[in-house]
Amino acid sequence: NGWLSLALLAMEVSQMVTQGLWERDSMLLQLPHFTKELAKRCQENPGKNIETIFDLVEMEDDERRELLQMSDSQLLDIARFCNRFPNIDMAYEVLDGENVAAGENITLQVTLERDLDGRTEVGPVDALRYPKAKEEGWWLVVGDTKSNQLLAIKRVSLQRKAKVKLDFTAPADTGKKSYTLYFMCDSYLGCDQEYSFTVDVKDAAAFDEED
Repeated sequence: NGWLSLALLAMEVSQMVTQGLWERDSMLLQLPHFTKELAKRCQENPGKNIETIFDLVEMEDDERRELLQMSDSQLLDIARFCNRFPNIDMAYEVLDGENVAAGENITLQVTLERDLDGRTEVGPVDALRYPKAKEEGWWLVVGDTKSNQLLAIKRVSLQRKAKVKLDFTAPADTGKKSYTLYFMCDSYLGCDQEYSFTVDVKDAAAFDEED
């Protein structure tokens, strides 16, 4: 099927609706007290362009203060948002990846761990333009970008840690096959992750001979 690009678009639309922004807008406009003019100034910052929440977090305090030109209370609001913005480490592996036969199941195991920065739990989404409280959610997706195939999809709720398995079927033809793993947020722009991986699909007859 050709559902991959459509599914990813739907996830991106969910982010845009929650934050009240278009994809072309600066991700920095999710932050409190930010204007388009300030976002532009950040993007043109001498030395290093500040385009994402993570870019802003990595700045030295005095440099950030000078760039933003905000009051202490406004800077505190910015800090609160940045502390709650999802910062998630992700690792993955194809289980028994050396023994994948054509037409058989492939299992991808994904490990997720959130940096809570001293917090004990994940609060509601920070969304200035959204009319009600919303809990953060995620999707894990495996796709074949060449054929636009959506091969596996799973909804994930993540507090601190999670281990998730995604199953999909190897193609009937053998050889090295390229896939993409997506980790998509439903609420924030700029925290999605994307990884490419390959699986060497072997002739099922070879495994029968070994048996």
